[in-house]
Amino acid sequence: MSKYRSSSVKTPKERSKQPHYLWRGIGCLMMIIIPAMSIALAYETVNYGLNNGWPIPYQLLGTPRFPDVFYKSSGMMLLLSPIIAIRHFYAYAAVSFIYMILLSGVLSMLYAIVYGMIGPSRYSPLDAPPPKIKAKPYKR
Repeated sequence: MSKYRSSSVKTPKERSKQPHYLWRGIGCLMMIIIPAMSIALAYETVNYGLNNGWPIPYQLLGTPRFPDVFYKSSGMMLLLSPIIAIRHFYAYAAVSFIYMILLSGVLSMLYAIVYGMIGPSRYSPLDAPPPKIKAKPYKR
């Protein structure tokens, strides 16, 4: 037993600043799943729209066209040849970006709701209680 410290008082364990390993794994999966889902949804949406006569801007339709400098460079054409082969690439890219924003927003809202219900309390037992201030109405 020490002279200045009681053995009955226990110091609280320090929590690590890192998120739980499970949350890191879920975040990594979401970085793969959300773009894959948005690309698949965009592909189906654009094809459905084309078959049913939706007013899709003509600038987004057709194969992509690059500046002439790209066509003169064999290295750039080697990289861009898979993109040139995709018809309506710009429409797929625009719609998949919109789906990506929507899916990320919905999942973030769901995460915030679940974290608010299940997450830790706002104050720990070592915190002082919040102040109870009653402001008087200002009268002149």
